[in-house]
This record gives sequence, C-alpha cells and structure tokens, in this order.
Amino acid sequence: MKTKLLLLTLMAALLIPVAANAISEAAVIFLLIEPGSRAGSMGQAHVAQVDDGFASYWNPGALAFNRKSQVASMYSNWFAEVFNDMYYFHLAWNKYVEDLGNIGLNATYMTYGEQEYQDADPQTSDEETFKSYDLAVAATYSYQLSQKTGVGLTFKFILSDLVPELKSPGEEGERGQGMSYAFDFGVKHNGVDFGQILVSPYNGALLLYNGIASLAGFNKASLSKYSIPVKKLDFGLNLQNVGPNMTYIDESQSDPLPMNWRMGFSYRALESQYNKLTINADMNKLLANDDPIYKRIFTAWTDDFNGREDEEGNQVDDFASIQNFINSIEIREIIWCLGAEYVYLDLLSLRTGYYADREGEVTGFAFGAGIHYIFNKEYLVGIDYAFQPGGGLQDYNQTLSVKVEF
Repeated sequence: MKTKLLLLTLMAALLIPVAANAISEAAVIFLLIEPGSRAGSMGQAHVAQVDDGFASYWNPGALAFNRKSQVASMYSNWFAEVFNDMYYFHLAWNKYVEDLGNIGLNATYMTYGEQEYQDADPQTSDEETFKSYDLAVAATYSYQLSQKTGVGLTFKFILSDLVPELKSPGEEGERGQGMSYAFDFGVKHNGVDFGQILVSPYNGALLLYNGIASLAGFNKASLSKYSIPVKKLDFGLNLQNVGPNMTYIDESQSDPLPMNWRMGFSYRALESQYNKLTINADMNKLLANDDPIYKRIFTAWTDDFNGREDEEGNQVDDFASIQNFINSIEIREIIWCLGAEYVYLDLLSLRTGYYADREGEVTGFAFGAGIHYIFNKEYLVGIDYAFQPGGGLQDYNQTLSVKVEF
C-alpha cells in the first residue's frame, strides 16, 4: 500500500509545477493547479486582477465587486503528450445577492487515469489496474467593505482516492483514501495608497491606543492621513488551503495541505474606449512543513535557510552574501509571475506572461488569447486559450476555458 501511495505522490510531483521539495511535504497538490486559461496565458499572474467566474479560486475578496451572475469552466487533458487518460476539470458559479454580498460554488476534479499494481505481495483482487482521483467542492462568501476593499472566505471539502482497498493473505485491507477540509482567505483593494502603507505601523499603534483610551476615558489620537495614492494600481492577497492534515492510512503518516500564500499587484496602464492594457505581478510561496498551522504560517518562510551543502558537503551560509541569499532554497521556493493583457473593443484579448519557479525548475513564457462577445445585450460569453510552461514531462500545456456572465 505504501508503495502505491508513494508512486502516485511522485507522479504528481512531476506533473504539477511547484517547488519540488515543498511537494514532498504536502498532500493533494492538485489544489495548486490554477483554473482559467486567461490567467495561464499571463504566467499565472492574476490574484489582483481577477474579475470573472474563476474569482472564487484566485481571490475570494475580488468576488465582492461582482454584480452579475457568472459561470466558468476549464478542462485540460493534463500532459496529453505523456498520459492520454489524465485530465483536470474545474467548474465555478457565483451570484450577487442584494444587501448580502456574493456567494459562489465551485468544484475541482483531477483524475490520474489508470494505474498498475506495483506491490510484490499477492492481492486478493483479480484486477491488475485501478483508477485514482482527487476532488474538492467549495463554497465562497465575499463582501464589499468599502468602495475600494473586498474580502472573501472559501470553505472547501477535499476527497483524495488514490488506491482501492487491497488485502494480502492474512492481513486486513487498507484503502488509500483521505478526506479533509480547508479555508481560503482573500482580500482585494482597488487603488493602492503607498502613503497609508508607510504609516500603517504608526496608525496601527494609534488604533491600539485609541481602543484603550476609549475604555479609560482618555482623549483619542488622530490617525495620520499621509497619502500617496496610485489610483490605477490594485492589490490582491489570497491565503489558500488552510486546514488539517490529510490522512490516508493513519495519523502518523498524515501530510499537510498545500497551504499557499498568493499576493500580487495589477496596474491598469491603459483604459480607453477601444483599448485596455493591464500589467500584473504575483508571487507565490508554498507554506508546507510539519509544524501546526498557526506556526507554519510563519516558520515556512524561514525553515529552509542554510539547508544547502556545497560540493564538499559543507553547509552553505545563506546570509554570508547577497548571492547566497538569492540562491538559498527559501528564496528559490518563491514563485514569481508576470503578465500582461491587451483588450481591443472589449472583443479580443491578447496576453503573455512569464512564470519563474526556480526550485521546481519550471520557467518560461506563456501566451494566449481570448474572445468575448455579448449576445442579446445580456449574455457575455468568453472563450480563452493558453499555451503555458508544463514542467518536467513536457515543455508546454495547452488549456481552454469558457465563461458566461449575465
């Protein structure tokens, strides 16, 4: 049983482009496959820009600004050049409810196709193959706090069925199936004010003081209004997959979920009647280790420092020089994404981007296009295509997604 679970984990590690050493510490990494060919064609830089039906995955906080009903779906024969029976499917829906906010539902299904039994021990089953899959079903709620700020929360149920129940003579059967749940926390802010960011520690201290002053009857202090607004610059943050470990056989062999920190900016460089240009920049950090969740959010940023060895087997001091620091495991694990989207007449979109995962050795340019058209003055239909870096088994993946807004 352990052999089969290990083989499936190693296969998934090759298939999904995230840092390889972090993969070895996390389960159900299919949760890190980003849906939406629009985002894929921009190098997966999308957390601050997303405004379509995939928002509940990319940033639940961005969903708060939606005022229409949206449906979106993506299908991909993942690594089709290598596996003809492995595919990924994502379906999402969301709707605005007056005076309540936005609600959304989405489901993600990943099948790894047909596998052969690998254990040397005889099996009671006459079958020589089995099928494996992962499934996540999620519900999202988001609310617009102000004209510029939206927040959102997603709850997801996760089922991973990797290996069927098998029995060797004289032994009880074990099934490689696990269940868990997780939360995503997202926020989007339109029009970043760098002045307020600079004075946020000062204002934070004053807010704490004002709270105490209100209880003690003291005079409250005035907050700093120092402002450097950039009206066309938006910010997005999404902390994904915060939940208990996934257990397949017993608690001693459980693995953490792929908790992920996703943060980025989106700059609306051009906004005219006929032309629009948006430039995005994202960063991702997989927060995976054996610490409890409340510690992992902090320790996963530093636990891999000084974890390298030179050719002679000596530990490398990552803080000895700028070069050592930049090439440390911890910094190399950060995934950088850049992207741009040009839209003409709200009809045709051309996109490109660059994806850089140095530790996972997945880097390269992405390209894509989209067509969006309004039917009956009510239904907006969009079709997006992406040609993006694939990882170790093939150079590029091709994806297609469809979305409807009404």
